[in-house]
Amino acid sequence: MKHSSNLQLLAALNAELEALQNFVGFLEREQGMLLESNSDPLFELSEQKSDYAVELNKLAQARCQLLQENIPELNATNIRAWLEVYYPQGLSLWEQIFALAAQAQRLNQTTGELIQMRLRHNQQLLAALSKAANKANLYGANGRANFSAGSGRSLGSG
Repeated sequence: MKHSSNLQLLAALNAELEALQNFVGFLEREQGMLLESNSDPLFELSEQKSDYAVELNKLAQARCQLLQENIPELNATNIRAWLEVYYPQGLSLWEQIFALAAQAQRLNQTTGELIQMRLRHNQQLLAALSKAANKANLYGANGRANFSAGSGRSLGSG
């Protein structure tokens, strides 16, 4: 690998590592908001999350293009083996990237599960409120009281 290619690969690995560190921090903040039931900012965060995904994808593609010059079949094992032999300076960066990507995946999966739990809770709450509203239908469409409490008298009658 040429010196200029080494520098490009080093820059690509550093950029990807920094972006992943930022993304993991973002996912941790997102999860914290969900755990605190602070869902108002979550709508804004979804756009940021999408932006992170686009950026990370671009950085991964740039890294892959640089590595494909030397590694015919790109996968984690082959990349690690090649770096170990031909570019040991990049190996620690690669291992950090690989670990952060796994952490991001776990955080994202847990966040998805938290969102599903909250969705189920909200659906159950909505069903309970809807049922209670139907039972407590005190007034009809004509504005007259529909409620009668055991005595046969309608609500508000003496």
